[in-house]
Amino acid sequence: MENNKEKANLRKFLLENRDAMSFDLIKIASKQIQKSLRKLDVFRETKSIAIYYPIGSEVKTQEIMQEILSDGKTLSLPKVKGEDLEFRKVTDFGNLEKAGFGIMEPKDRCSVVEDIDLVLVPTVGITRSGVRLGYGFGYYDRFLKKTSAKTIALTYAKQIVRHIPQSENDVKVNWIVTESECIDASKEG
Repeated sequence: MENNKEKANLRKFLLENRDAMSFDLIKIASKQIQKSLRKLDVFRETKSIAIYYPIGSEVKTQEIMQEILSDGKTLSLPKVKGEDLEFRKVTDFGNLEKAGFGIMEPKDRCSVVEDIDLVLVPTVGITRSGVRLGYGFGYYDRFLKKTSAKTIALTYAKQIVRHIPQSENDVKVNWIVTESECIDASKEG
């Protein structure tokens, strides 16, 4: 886990802020985020999509996963392997089991997906230019450094902040999708 007091304080504030949202508001915002996501060519035209299974107050992704499967695309979810993530193919929710941190992960029998075109990334906070604040364990940053896949952060509009301290291991995301807008992070200053 990283040792950066400014990031830790920001993470604590943003998580408390997000956790204060009602379940109904989370459901409504998540549905709107799914609608916004459909507007992006990079999502609609991609054949192999990696996504996370939500925990706590994260953007709910179950309906997005169902849409990916219904569209005949390859769906993969992360599985923690030591210090790294590997993404494994999921064909239905029966392929998942509860793992560390209470996170639903693909079962061991699910095959590893090597060719991922797009990764939908969870965030605690993010800047408009794509600097992402995660939970501080670095799993996604380590994975994203090794892939050429495009990235989209799914987040609530209130989790967008002006500044996040950036370390050399942080990987910026390409797009940010909230309940109110789609942001091309590469075009933001």
